[in-house]
Amino acid sequence: MSSLLAATPIPEAPPHTGGLLLLMDGTAGLLTVAALGIVLLLVLIIKVRLQPFVALLAVSIAVGLSAGLSVTELFGTVQRSTSVSMIESGMGGILGHVAIIIGLGTMLGAILEVSGGAEALSARLLNLFGEKRAPLAMGLTGLIFGIPVFFDVGIFVLAPIVYAAAKRSGKSILLYCMPLLAGLSMTHAFLPPHPGPVAAAGLFKVDLGWVILMGIIVGIPAVLAAWAYAAWIGKRLFVPVPQDMVEAADEAKAAVAAERAARRAAVGGPTDGATTTTTTGKSTVPTQSTGSGTGTGAGSGSVAVAEGPSGAPAEQPPSLSTVFLIIGTPLLLILAATFSSIALDPSTFRSVIEFFGHPFVALTIALLMAYYLLGIRRGWSRKSLETVSTASLKPVGNILLVVGAGGVFGAVLKGSGIADALADTFNDVGLPIIVLAWLISVVLRVAQGSATVAIVTTAGIVVPLVEGQDLSQAHLALIIMAISAGSIFASHVNDGGFWIVAKYFGISERDTLKSWTVLETVLSVAGFAVAALLSIFI
Repeated sequence: MSSLLAATPIPEAPPHTGGLLLLMDGTAGLLTVAALGIVLLLVLIIKVRLQPFVALLAVSIAVGLSAGLSVTELFGTVQRSTSVSMIESGMGGILGHVAIIIGLGTMLGAILEVSGGAEALSARLLNLFGEKRAPLAMGLTGLIFGIPVFFDVGIFVLAPIVYAAAKRSGKSILLYCMPLLAGLSMTHAFLPPHPGPVAAAGLFKVDLGWVILMGIIVGIPAVLAAWAYAAWIGKRLFVPVPQDMVEAADEAKAAVAAERAARRAAVGGPTDGATTTTTTGKSTVPTQSTGSGTGTGAGSGSVAVAEGPSGAPAEQPPSLSTVFLIIGTPLLLILAATFSSIALDPSTFRSVIEFFGHPFVALTIALLMAYYLLGIRRGWSRKSLETVSTASLKPVGNILLVVGAGGVFGAVLKGSGIADALADTFNDVGLPIIVLAWLISVVLRVAQGSATVAIVTTAGIVVPLVEGQDLSQAHLALIIMAISAGSIFASHVNDGGFWIVAKYFGISERDTLKSWTVLETVLSVAGFAVAALLSIFI
């Protein structure tokens, strides 16, 4: 009897027919639900000003119910059963991969930022390239330092150096800030451990090594094109250094100097030392004032350095080789692990490479290196390291929730059948998937402003389109690059980055549109063009 039951075929689940499909069934109904869902998402974010995480979650639920999904399919059941909640699986599936990488990368960037790695890097490059090539030095600073830190953090840390370079030369601040911004924006859009490419890699199930490699190959020509535009607009549009920022920097340096002299006098030491301390929470983080910094704390460009016993003079800022070592180690380890599976036969040696090159392990190694080389070896206490690391994770919560909600949206699209309907429709259009991916990302970016929302939403739509096509990891990585390129297209007034650039560098809204908005568009179009061209051959 049991064998007969086992042999009885399980009937297929009936297609979803509830919600709006009661009025319009089939592919037309599913496409209508998808279109209304995207419109609702944009309205909630743009008009209602609803937080993107809440908006994505609400739209995911609305789309699921409209497409006929049951409450049990969406939320599971209270009792333990075989029913799997789409919301839980969508959220957990993406965050299980992304959260650890973003968390480790964020802490690594914070240690590099607070230790003075950014200022050491930019100062060395400025000395190396000289006054005439200072814009190139600023661009390389943004490109290198942008790998481990978020875009806005990079601006806050490096802006004083831009002020100093522009003030010294007497030229337009655009000539120096635009190359810097291009480097920061390129790494933010195309390279891990930034949230966008990491989230897309998780949704497409692409190894980060391929994303890193394609990010470099696509990003370098794109940033070169952006630097060319930056040089052109910087010579034709004069924007003076914002005086309020210069005055704030001068006041901060004067306050630091006064406090430094008082502390030296209190301990009986010389009054021409270079260290002070910044208190963060209940801990004291040693910091050093620099000629171009603002000295306003760990989150605003201050630089942590070692402080000897009894307030002895501090060590110099970290060397350029140390900064390169810490930034380059995880990238090389991840790339080595990715290509060991191609170049090497299964062996113990290959397993070791793959272990150390796993993103979780590689970033942990880099973080521990930063703790020692930039912290402990230079006099930081363990409490200071903990304080800086913990503080850096506070802004990450919003990013992770948005990425997770994007995973939920993708799971609902797939589980409801909307993804299959979209795939069939887009295939009939005849455009290559990489072109569609870029166009969808561009529309979402221009409409609602957030690059992260544009990436995770576009990835949720595009992933089903590539399933079953047997595309290589390299080709999928190029599609991710196209999505990432679209997510930075035409930054304008609905993008927070637009206002950070305008206000922090004292640029009028009109001039910001002429410079920053066009710069982002050049970066986006050039990046997409390279990705699309490579996809023909890969």
